[in-house]
Parts: sequence; C-alpha cells; structure tokens
Amino acid sequence: MAPRLYFSNWWTKDTLKGTPVVVKMENPTFSVVEINGADAAFRPVEKSRGKNAKQVTWVLLLRAHRAVGCVTWLATVLWALLGAIKKRLIHGQGVSVESESDKLEKGKLLFRVIRVFLVTSLAVLAFEVVAYLQGWHFGNPTLHIPRTSDLEGLLHLAYVAWLTFRAEYIAPPIQALSKFCVVLFLIQSVDRMLLCLGCFWIKYRKVKPRIEGDPFKSDDVEGSASNYPMVLVQIPMCNEREVYDQSISAVCGIDWPRDRLLIQVLDDSDDESIQWLIKAEVSKWSQKGINIIYRHRLVRTGYKAGNLNSAMSCDYVKDYEFVAIFDADFQPNPDFLKQTVPHFKDNPELGLVQARWSFVNKDENLLTRLQNINLCFHFEVEQQVNGVFLNFFGFNGTAGVWRIKALEESGGWLERTTVEDMDIAVRAHLNGWKFIFLNDVKVPCEVPESYEAYRKQQHRWHSGPMQLFRLSLPAIVRSKVSPWKKANLILLFFLLRKLILPFYSFTLFCIILPLTMFVPEAELPLWVICYVPVFMSLLNILPSPKSFPFIVPYLLFENTMSVTKFNAMVSGLFQLGSSYEWVVTKKAGRSSESDLLAAAEREAKSIEQKIHRGASDSELIESNQLKEHKEAAPAKVKKSNKIYTKELTLAFLLLTASVRSLLSAQGVHFYFLLFQGVTFLLVGLDLIGEQMS
Repeated sequence: MAPRLYFSNWWTKDTLKGTPVVVKMENPTFSVVEINGADAAFRPVEKSRGKNAKQVTWVLLLRAHRAVGCVTWLATVLWALLGAIKKRLIHGQGVSVESESDKLEKGKLLFRVIRVFLVTSLAVLAFEVVAYLQGWHFGNPTLHIPRTSDLEGLLHLAYVAWLTFRAEYIAPPIQALSKFCVVLFLIQSVDRMLLCLGCFWIKYRKVKPRIEGDPFKSDDVEGSASNYPMVLVQIPMCNEREVYDQSISAVCGIDWPRDRLLIQVLDDSDDESIQWLIKAEVSKWSQKGINIIYRHRLVRTGYKAGNLNSAMSCDYVKDYEFVAIFDADFQPNPDFLKQTVPHFKDNPELGLVQARWSFVNKDENLLTRLQNINLCFHFEVEQQVNGVFLNFFGFNGTAGVWRIKALEESGGWLERTTVEDMDIAVRAHLNGWKFIFLNDVKVPCEVPESYEAYRKQQHRWHSGPMQLFRLSLPAIVRSKVSPWKKANLILLFFLLRKLILPFYSFTLFCIILPLTMFVPEAELPLWVICYVPVFMSLLNILPSPKSFPFIVPYLLFENTMSVTKFNAMVSGLFQLGSSYEWVVTKKAGRSSESDLLAAAEREAKSIEQKIHRGASDSELIESNQLKEHKEAAPAKVKKSNKIYTKELTLAFLLLTASVRSLLSAQGVHFYFLLFQGVTFLLVGLDLIGEQMS
C-alpha cells in the first residue's frame, strides 16, 4: 500500500496496565502481585541466552550501515537524475529540443490535448490539496459529503459542487470509455494467449517445414549446376555508409553456382562519396568473379518500393525464377539459399519463404534488450503460428525469397505506402499464394541503438499499416478468398494487432488511469492495472527467457512507446502529412564475432595474393582513390540528445496523478503511476539507448 497521511497512529500507543490481585493466605502475611494480562503468570520462562551490550551495539551499527547505504544509493540516483534534467532543460548542453514543425512529428493536436490534461490536473490537484489540508475527506465515493448546513466558507461550497459535478457529469463518460478499452484489452490478451498456445503446440509436435533430401542433386556431375534455379539477389540501400561493405561481402559469400546467381546492389544514396565507396566495393567483388551489378536511380521516388520496382523492370530479370532481398545491415550465412529455395520445388502454390532475424547488438544497451523481447515474440510466436496454421503472415521486407511469378501476378512493388512489404504480402495472399516461415534459418542484422532511430522506425511501422488498411479494404472485401481469410485480414491482421493495440494502450494507461485519480468514481480495478499486464508481459518474454529480469522495464517502456504508436496510427488512418515519410534507420555497423573473423581472414588472403602476384596499375590507382575518398569523408558529427515534449508532458501528468493517488492511499495505482511517470521522464530526456549523431 502507498504511504498514508494519517499521523495519529504514529504517536498513540496502547499501554497495558497491571491488574492488582490480593491473595489471602492462612499465614498473616499478604502479598500484592501485578500481572500483565490474564496468562502472563503461567507463560513458560524463556531460557535463551541473553545478549551482551557489545553484540547489540554491533547489530544496531550493521543495520544502520545498511540503512545509510540504501539512502545514499537512492540519493545518488536522484541527484544524477536531477543533474541530467538541469543539464538538458536549463543549460541546454548537448540537447536539441524536438521541434513541433518536424515533418515526422505533426501530432500537434495530440500534444495540445495532453498539455490541457496536464494543466487541468495540476489545477485540480492544487484545489484538492487545499481541501485535504482543511480536513475535508475526499477520494472515496462512499464517504459522507458535507451538507449545506456544515459549510464554513465559499471554498468549501466550491469543493462540494466539484464533487457533485464530478460524480454526475465527468465520471460516467470516463467509466464508459474505460470499460470499452478494458474490453479491447481483454480481446487482445485472448488473441495473445491463443498465439502462445499455438506456439507451444508447434514446439510439442515439432511441426516445421522440412526438405527431404537434396532436391537439386544430380547424378551428372558436369551438369549438376543446371539443376539449380536462377536466383536474383537484391540489396536495396540508401546512404548506408556504416554497413554497405558488410552486406555486400556477406551476400557475395553465398554458396550457390555463380552462373545461376546475380547480385543487384540498388543504391539510392544522394551522397556522392557514399556512392563512390559502394561502387568500389562492387568493383572489388566483380574482379573476384562474382556476378554483381551496381545500380543507381536518377529519379529517386517511392523510397524502397520505387527502388525495387525499378530494379525488377530490367530486361535480364525475366531469366530468373526467384528473388532474395536483404536490407543493407543484413548478413546472410553462406547456406541461406540452400536452406530456403528448395522449399519451392514441387510446391507451385508457394510464393514466399521468410527467414527469421537475429541481432548482433541485442545486448548493447537497455533499449536493444527491450527490442529483442518484442522481435523474438514477433518471429517465434506471431510469424511461426500464422505460417503454420494460416500459410500467411506479413512479409518482413528482408531476409526472404520470393517467387518472381508471385510478385508479378500480385501487381509488383507499389509506392502507395511506406510498408511495401506488407502491401505485397496482402495482395499475394488475396491472389492465392502461400507463405512459409523458417524459424530455424536466422539472418544476423542490427536493431536501432538510439531512441531517436527506434522512434522513427516505429512511426513508419505503425502508420504504414493503417494507411494500407484504408487502401486495401475494398480489395479485401471484393476478393474471392474465403470469408474466414477476409475476417482474419480485417479483424485480426489489421484491426486487432495494428489499430486496437496502440489505441487501448495509450488511452487506458496514459489518459484514463491518470484521470481516475482525480475522478475516483471511475476507478480502474486492480487486475486491469497490475495482474493482466504482468501476465501478458510474461507471455511476451517466453520466447527470450534470458530477458526475464527486464520484465518490469519492458512493461513500462511499452506503455511509453504507445504515445508514438498511437500518433503514428492516427496519422496513417487519416492520411496526415507524416504518414508517408520514410527516414532510413540509423545503423552502427556492428558485426558478429564470426563475421569479423571471416572478414579478417578474407582480407589477409587477398593481401597475400596481391603480394605474390603483384598488383596491377589500375588496382593501385583504384586503391589510392578509395583511400582519398575515405580520408575526405566528413568527420563524425558530435552526438547529442533530444528532448521529446509529448513524453515529458505525459511524465508530469502521470507524476501529478501519482501525487493525487498518494493523498488518497490508492496502493498499487500510486506505484504504477510513479514508475510509469519516471519512465516517461527518462525517455523524454533521451536517457535510454545510445545518443544520436
């Protein structure tokens, strides 16, 4: 329970007084015995060895030392937090305040609504603190409201009027909205539980797509390569200075007959120095005998979808049967195609084989650990269960192999949304194509290490689906697929998992819960605040059990991210300006240890070969030019933090509500609001993750 402001019990103690008993005996002697309680005289005497003064002193000193250490630790944490706030808000050191005119942050209406809530909450809190100090009870609807005859002043009259207005006009709509959000919350929780049960069943029955034998093996050794299908590999990128060489070298190391493989490096960079570096990397691998092409668009429209659509329009693409796509930070293993392409053989209805992502920087900081929890659940549970039971899931945009015929019959890559991967998956599903998800095939990649990069990524991932829902709803209704598939697409795939989740998460935990502290007649039950969210967080963490210690930060951070997701969902649903903005996710260029060792080994062999056979003049000139471009590359910009106004405003709103909860001793509500407010404060000050350059 939260601390109560009732101080009378602190100094009033009940003392037991002795009862005098007169015992008359035959002898003329009398004695008076004082007994503390009825049975005190008959209790057994304790025979434990007494402690001397020195032992008691040491015990007290030890406990005092622990208490002082705890207080010191809390004071240190508080002082550090206050120092960070002072540094960012007052002095402005290393801080760039988030501008409301930012293209990605056009949620001015949402910010104004939150600000109005904050100002109103502060005013009501000040009013009720004054009422509390005057001795008027409030916060419990069952308590007696003072009668008119009891009024002692105008302020008291205003307070009673506020209680009446609150109970009759404010509480009913809040209660109705909270019940609606709780119903959505329970529906989404049931869906999450069913997905987890499906995942358990898959693991228990060991259900997974299998390849029987080697489908491309031939008795004819000389013609064995002709059995392998023609595969096109595409690497779309845009200003990927940190990771371009890693992805190109990883793809060039794929084990597949060279005459049956073509690699397209689709560069949309607008920085000429980066273009030159990528060209040099492609030229290096081309000289080693790899069938690789560098392609740069003159007209850069449509973001990634436009880039892929432009590449598929080349004449030589008609000679290829499959296309594998890897984003710039993905590093596929050499056997990737041999683990994915064989699933297409003798399965003409299969249009997509999707592999799972693994993360080389998942333990980099708290932000990457929390992202790993979400993405592990997405792949292990959502994608795997939907792939096994429905043969459909959303394409992840990378680390997948498409049948080119499926892409062409579904309309190809369209530039109408920022989620071109989900768009093509929905259209292919409506055309009858089936999907397979391979949970055992993992492709290493990165997750954003800074909150700014993660925030922009989540904005795109949640605004795009709502925009796609508006555009594809008529096609879904008119399609010839079964009613079950239509219901799954509309109700589960779009509404429940893309719209309802950010809506109730933001509305219930960031708006309604603080309001119920000022309107206790609409109080949320404890199981909504505590038990169900903790249980759902446990289900989310099951695919990554090592993340169990982070269950509380995960729960708080997900509620914090609901602001960004809700804003993105609204902008996509109503076609606001920020719904069609694509910002390339900032990457750090990290590699796994095995990749670094392999790259070092390849570089050593290359240097050794050049030493033995001697380098040509053209290679020397190219090497010198590459060195000049690397030296001329701009120096790294100093990293700085940002201040996020919406998150900070919500932090003060939640902390204000926690103070109101403290006055009425709301228990768990107080602690939830306190920790959630602190989480919003940390995120608003950009104190989670790496700093953005």
